[in-house]
Amino acid sequence: MMDSQRETFQGKPVFTLSEIAMSLHRVVERTYPQPYFIKAEILKLNYYPHSGHCYPELVEKEGNGIKAEMRAIIWSDSYKRINERFVQITGSPLKENIGILCLATIEFSPKHGLALHIQDIEPTYTLGEMVKNRNAVIARLKKEGVFTKNKNLPMPTLPKRIAVISVETSKGFSDFITTLNGNKSEYRFETELFPSILQGDKAVVGITGRLSEIEMRQNEFDVVVIVRGGGGDVGLSCYDEYEMAYKVATFPLPVFTGIGHSTNLSITDMVAHTYNITPTDVAFALIGYFTAFDEKVQEAFNAIAKRAQEIFADQKQQLLEFDASCRIAAPKILSGHRQQLGQFAQLVALKSKELLLIQGNALDQSWADVMRLYAERVSFERGQVQEVARQLEAEASRMLVRQQELVTTMEDKVRILHPDNILKRGFSITRHNGKAVTNTKGLKKGDELVTQLYKGEVTSVVSDAKQ
Repeated sequence: MMDSQRETFQGKPVFTLSEIAMSLHRVVERTYPQPYFIKAEILKLNYYPHSGHCYPELVEKEGNGIKAEMRAIIWSDSYKRINERFVQITGSPLKENIGILCLATIEFSPKHGLALHIQDIEPTYTLGEMVKNRNAVIARLKKEGVFTKNKNLPMPTLPKRIAVISVETSKGFSDFITTLNGNKSEYRFETELFPSILQGDKAVVGITGRLSEIEMRQNEFDVVVIVRGGGGDVGLSCYDEYEMAYKVATFPLPVFTGIGHSTNLSITDMVAHTYNITPTDVAFALIGYFTAFDEKVQEAFNAIAKRAQEIFADQKQQLLEFDASCRIAAPKILSGHRQQLGQFAQLVALKSKELLLIQGNALDQSWADVMRLYAERVSFERGQVQEVARQLEAEASRMLVRQQELVTTMEDKVRILHPDNILKRGFSITRHNGKAVTNTKGLKKGDELVTQLYKGEVTSVVSDAKQ
């Protein structure tokens, strides 16, 4: 539109949105005519597999805030090439929350606005950032005093109960279980699988979440095992993340890792109690504790058997020596005792005659005394018996009279208290389930009661039982 024909408002020209957009496009095109190296952090990747295009959201952070933010575009052909090289050098695909150095043109589209068209990304820069971040995580864990905490946990003598974090369908899990249960010594293990994603950005949330579940049931397990297999090292940078490493380092049970990270030791491997490359190696390590214990038991058994043989041989020798000494000493001892026994027999015979004579005289005197005392005692006791007999006869007569009176009184009371006589006077007996009811305790509405009268019975139902 010619300026002479341009619409005005209050004396000022009016521009269309497309004119402003095209103007910005020309300004950006003139100001930024070539690609520039730009360093930033990928906040969101926004990769669309169906088209292959990627629309990253790039930011520059300052402390905990965002200093700058801009949209970027990586077309499908460029993304495939960039990502393959990125994986080859860093061992991980492009992902969120990583620093990058990209070569990009700055373009402004009247329809889509300002964007960075990324032509290439330098993996070595990101690798350096990853190393820097990795070193920062290690330094932080050491500063917090938890770097060796899990490694210093005491191992159970026999780690029998095992919590496994893996994927049920993965080759690594299969190798671990097969090796563990197929040990030649037939040691028996108890395993429980806690399924989780094992690589990529979601692995951190998945694995730490499973560890939290196990921690709530820590009394049910001896150790925790994290195993994966059947893949390369791609997507394993999650094991360098602070959240996962801290969770493993501070976990209350020993953690074994076998994530197949053969080219580089992850921070999670470093802080774990025991690190192995493959799941099979983890299984062998656990079996090793049983083998070592078995060997100690066998050594103890052999030591006990050897000591027992030594003690038996020593006691046997002492017994032989004692037997020999007995054979020599026995005749001498027997001869001495035989002589002493003869002397003792002569002494006993002499003393026996003297004792018999003395006891015979004493016995005659005692017999005379006994006969005299017997006659006196019999006379006295006969008089006592006659007196007691007279007293018993009189008392028996009096007691017989009292008992006859008591029996007569009891008969009268029993006749008066007989249930028939009580019922005749208008009283009744109420029973519940055959038992007499004396109060309302235990009765409830609807209970059936049977009331016995002098003649006949009446059945009733409880309508209300007040305690």
